Amino acid sequence: MTDRTRLSVFITTYNNARTLAACLESVKWADEIVVLDSFSSDETLDIAQRYGARLLQQAFMGYGPQKRQAMAATTHDWVLLLDADEALSPALQAEVRELLARVPAADGYEMPRQEQMFWRMYNPATRMNYYLRLFDKRKGSIDDMPIHAAPRVQGRIDRLRAVFYHYGETDIHTKVEKVNAYSTGLVADKLKKQRWGIPLIMLLYPPLFFVRSYLFKRNFLNGWAGFINSVIAAFYVFLKYAKLYEHYQFAKHGTRLLPDDAPPLPSERRSPSVEPAEEP
Repeated sequence: MTDRTRLSVFITTYNNARTLAACLESVKWADEIVVLDSFSSDETLDIAQRYGARLLQQAFMGYGPQKRQAMAATTHDWVLLLDADEALSPALQAEVRELLARVPAADGYEMPRQEQMFWRMYNPATRMNYYLRLFDKRKGSIDDMPIHAAPRVQGRIDRLRAVFYHYGETDIHTKVEKVNAYSTGLVADKLKKQRWGIPLIMLLYPPLFFVRSYLFKRNFLNGWAGFINSVIAAFYVFLKYAKLYEHYQFAKHGTRLLPDDAPPLPSERRSPSVEPAEEP
């Protein structure tokens, strides 16, 4: 394999012992694995070392900066970004290796992600989301989205056929915790965009999003798991705008809407950022 087709995999971690071994097992054939850890307290570091990863540590700086630093530590031009709760399917491993055995025709490649949905995996006929993960870093960068920071490539982008797996939402409790944290983390980003008509968005957008998820993305093929997932997804988009509306109301009213004889308590409002409870 020439230098042009050598592959570096980069992963950011924080207490990902439950899923990291499956992730690293699926890319152990890569020329280099870089793991940038946010000072995990579980077995994450031991697992990374067991798979021969180059292990670095950095206090969490935000999803975008953390991934950019991990990518900067790679030594090869072609890189693959994985989250610690993702793994390449055997078919996708073979497809990537075949692609890199020759000079890739594109500058980046999107891959379909098959999600674990509570007690089952997506039905293969569900409309899956594609994610840009394999790319030439000379043409790419990581964006500044506060939660779902992702690669951006200047050049041609193609798609691969085989799936990679996501084990991020293994039960309803985990799913709801994530949408609560992510919706808080996105408030600052939406404040920059000066959204208007928020009450109308809260009223109309969630039911439309449910229809999109359940019908158009074919979540009905996943039985009750698909129905529950679509309801929570609609709740997620509601929360994003409800928390934005709440921010404006606190800024406008403060504690003036409380009774005059009710002593105000210390503020419990969350900062519009999230710590890495686990990598998404």
